Amino acid sequence: MGSVFFQLGRGFLAGFLLILGVIPAISAPQHGIAMYGEPALPPDFVSLPYANADAPKGGRVVIGNTGGFDSLNPLVRKGTAPWQLRFLNYESLMGRSWDEPFTLYGLIAESVETSDSRNWVEFTLREQARFADGSPVTVEDVIWSYEVLGTKGHPRYRGFWEKIETIEATGPRTLRITFNVADRELALIAGLRPIFKKSGWEGVDFANAGNDQLPVTSAPYQIAEHEIGRFMVLRRDPDYWGRDLPLRRGVANLDEIRIEFFGDATVKFEAFKAQVLTVFREGNAEKWARQYGFPAVTRGDVIKSEIPHQKPTGMTGFVMNTRRGQFADIRVRDALMHAFNFEAINDTMTGGRQPRIASYFSNSTLGMETGPATGRVAQLLAPFADDLPREAIDGYEFPKGDGSQRNRRNIRRAMALLQDAGWDAVNGVMQNANGVPLTFNILLRQGSKEQQGIASIFIKSLERLGITATIETVDNAQFVARLKDYDFDMTWKRWDLSLSPGNEQRYYWGAQGVSTPGTRNYMGMDVPAAEAMIDHMLSTTSREEFVAAVRALDRILTSGRYVIPIYQYSIGRIAHDKALHFPDRLPIYGDRLVWMPEVWWFQED
Repeated sequence: MGSVFFQLGRGFLAGFLLILGVIPAISAPQHGIAMYGEPALPPDFVSLPYANADAPKGGRVVIGNTGGFDSLNPLVRKGTAPWQLRFLNYESLMGRSWDEPFTLYGLIAESVETSDSRNWVEFTLREQARFADGSPVTVEDVIWSYEVLGTKGHPRYRGFWEKIETIEATGPRTLRITFNVADRELALIAGLRPIFKKSGWEGVDFANAGNDQLPVTSAPYQIAEHEIGRFMVLRRDPDYWGRDLPLRRGVANLDEIRIEFFGDATVKFEAFKAQVLTVFREGNAEKWARQYGFPAVTRGDVIKSEIPHQKPTGMTGFVMNTRRGQFADIRVRDALMHAFNFEAINDTMTGGRQPRIASYFSNSTLGMETGPATGRVAQLLAPFADDLPREAIDGYEFPKGDGSQRNRRNIRRAMALLQDAGWDAVNGVMQNANGVPLTFNILLRQGSKEQQGIASIFIKSLERLGITATIETVDNAQFVARLKDYDFDMTWKRWDLSLSPGNEQRYYWGAQGVSTPGTRNYMGMDVPAAEAMIDHMLSTTSREEFVAAVRALDRILTSGRYVIPIYQYSIGRIAHDKALHFPDRLPIYGDRLVWMPEVWWFQED
């Protein structure tokens, strides 16, 4: 213990520095929290900038999903639930603004407080927060929700739980979470965990609950009707507790959201043309230009709306499972990327209207720059140079064809790569030194007409190399189950990446996913450099360092040749009933997740 003089002197010095404004301000409860900097909206904001605070309530929307569902619980690994449930049927302590890269504002929590280092976060619950049955949302409910998700929930929730040192009530309406690792994003992730009523799950196995177990949540929409595999109806709670919150004004305007399920996209589109569905998202520019002249459009009953955005392209295409021997060698993966005649495929599928994805984070400030790595990106990659493809540092672009059907130049390059990897064409069959032919299956979901069409063209190109590939289609349940267990050679996947990549990147690319079922590391990559970039993204306090780390990660992923990319979805295309409206002011994320129907409203002329 120091002397009394020292203690008095230290107290005097602290007081003196405080007067001068040298000591940083003590943390205090805030209305919002941002990953970097301060929230854009002030404490007294009225509504989200892309919501119509005066939107009328009422009406309904009918949405179509392909496949089916056999579960009502989107928070566990077992079964397949409608993806919309996670976003429409559950609430969290805080909510996102889709007009900022990563900023949260109070929802169930009225305030958030954290340290400068963000090694802890504390939330204060709103006194008026209620579940749909009218009971209050308590600290006990919140802590239990975190625990059950972390121990019995889907794998995507478990990583967060492992980083919690303590979680405890600090008052009747407050709780504090202390973390055991340096990770600045954790304070924000804590605000986004779904919250549900503890007593509603008493005596029930959360991970294996039956479909008679409907969740008791605080969200504006609750499950009203459903028939497994066929349809689901969500209805707006007229007594929803949070309808006057700034985060909820102009949100959840529709009385009913009905989700219909179809065997394939073609049948779903026909249902929309017949006005069984009232909204349809179109991903193909060629189809948008040529197949929307049906009577409902020409009459003006259906409107075509285009929604621009500023988010990354993400990655969409055929992912190669490196757990399988034929794809473990990057030269084989590179050969298949050369054999994939994108220019001809794009012309066939979209009329050449949609540009190719250039990298995982392309089309945004986070995307890798062309040419050799420079500056801070080069410095971050340098320690791993010997273990990365040289193009990660020197620069990489996906192969470009000459636009012809034969694609001769790229086929020759593919042949050279295969020979360099120990494969050779013998009597028209590509085989290794042991005489084992190069073959693989492409696993696709039943009804995926567009993917099957692209795969069929790809297979014809592979035949010229002596490679045999076959399409295997399975129903929705089998497809989901096999993806969870990585039981495929090649399959079609999309990673929808954001302007605020963080902990989910481990779930996508982390080494744990090589053997742990249920992650989105479908390619089976185990690259220490990628994990190091994710570590840097999560620990830095500098926006510039964050951007450099993401750009470096983008180089690692892209040059690894894990996915054969197709065209971008650079603009949202939504055809909808003329009575459905959305605000003129669009968020930077555009049509992300449930922007439609969250801020849409129904109003007949």
